[in-house]
Amino acid sequence: MTDRNLPSLGLALLPVVLTLGLLALQLFYFGDFTPHIPLVIGLAITGLLGVMRGQKWTDIREGVFHVIHVSLPSLSVLIVVGMIIGVWIASGTVPTLIYYGLTLLNPSIFLAAAMILCAVVSLSLGTSWGTVGTIGVALMGIGAGFGIPMYWTAGAIVSGAFFGDKISPLSDTTNLAPAVTGVNIFDHIQNMLPTTVPAMLIALGVYIVAGYGLIEPADTSLEAITQITARLEQDFALGLIPLTPALLVIGLALFRQPPLPSLFAGVLLGGIIAIFQQGVGLHDVFTYAQSGYSIETGIADIDALLNKGGIQSMMWTISLMLIALGFGGALERTGCLEAIILAIVNRVKSFAAVQSSAIVTSFATNVVAGDPYISIALPGRMYAPLYRGMGYSTLNLSRATEEGGTLMSPLIPWNAGGAFVITALGLGIMDGNMENLLYIPLAFACWTAPVIGIFYAITGFFSPKASEKDRANWERDNEDIMDLSEHDHLGDPGPAKEAMPV
Repeated sequence: MTDRNLPSLGLALLPVVLTLGLLALQLFYFGDFTPHIPLVIGLAITGLLGVMRGQKWTDIREGVFHVIHVSLPSLSVLIVVGMIIGVWIASGTVPTLIYYGLTLLNPSIFLAAAMILCAVVSLSLGTSWGTVGTIGVALMGIGAGFGIPMYWTAGAIVSGAFFGDKISPLSDTTNLAPAVTGVNIFDHIQNMLPTTVPAMLIALGVYIVAGYGLIEPADTSLEAITQITARLEQDFALGLIPLTPALLVIGLALFRQPPLPSLFAGVLLGGIIAIFQQGVGLHDVFTYAQSGYSIETGIADIDALLNKGGIQSMMWTISLMLIALGFGGALERTGCLEAIILAIVNRVKSFAAVQSSAIVTSFATNVVAGDPYISIALPGRMYAPLYRGMGYSTLNLSRATEEGGTLMSPLIPWNAGGAFVITALGLGIMDGNMENLLYIPLAFACWTAPVIGIFYAITGFFSPKASEKDRANWERDNEDIMDLSEHDHLGDPGPAKEAMPV
């Protein structure tokens, strides 16, 4: 599968194990949720390992910067989302959404409605991050007004936003997974539905049950809602016009315009409305875009809802992403990740084990490298020849990488996805509000989909074998196919006579 001079499994695991140990020391022993320095040390250890094995530092550095370069569009989205949050509060967009959410929504169905709304918006925008940083921020305000714990609201938002991202043809990860596994994007989306739809239905059911029976809104909830809505009416001109920036972004997405320019158009229109309807000065708009919106109402709940946003609010996350991406790039360039994945591939004994390993490998790469793109691209490249050698469609692999990559990214706090969610939704983990990490198990749609995927792998349901067309395409494109002639248990069973419905 590779001609590279890879490190032994023990050496490959060394920087991974040491870095995870340092992360555990920082997060759990010191109780300090700043994973930056352990990851920097991990990058240094990986680079030293590469140099000791004869690699040039310039080559390792190139690998570090390559991964960062590939992820620059996502970092750009972070910057624009920071601007959107600050400007949309000033324009009255976020306050209007909060106001009507508090007055029109029933608290009992709020979590379910939040998940569905985020799924629809994310499917339209093609970006989970854009959804979390726009609609998600407003939903956090509504949930706070209803007295619902932040972690429940965040879990519902993440479930919906990353569901939409996973099956949107506009999403970068939805395009990346089929690209690295050699399948059609729409076949890939169709093949993800058997795990994605049940996961969403499970999450929907849990949020409905939680809304009616498990969550007890605060006793002062009604008073708090009245106080919040009255103050929003006093401080902002609410109505349809402040909603036009959000409608513009969604409209541009429906016309398949790129996410970054679409989001920035929302910033510009939000700034115009802030000036001409809310009476905000131009310099104030610049300040809100840079440093976030600022207001002192004397009411703690309202100040907590509205004092946020700005490019600077994203700098903690951006710095973490740069370091984590660099660490992932060093692990990839030194061959450590490839050596670990190859060791797994060479030990699997059945299709169920292969499919489960692909899901777990994507998740583990997410944990170690901190980057959802590496967690899709690297396992996708490494496992594809094995799937072809076994006679199974690589649609199984593209789904596995999305389940372990895209969906699990927001559940890992130091991963790019998790760091963004924590920052954009204002969960305050860095301030010691560790209970808000409960959003991780409460994002049911994200972690149940991989579980369902492993179940299908074991039972053989929705696990299509390669068709004659697939094999012809492999031959035409000169795809790498692993020779399994010495492994009877993994041997190619022959072409599928009839494709299993997906």
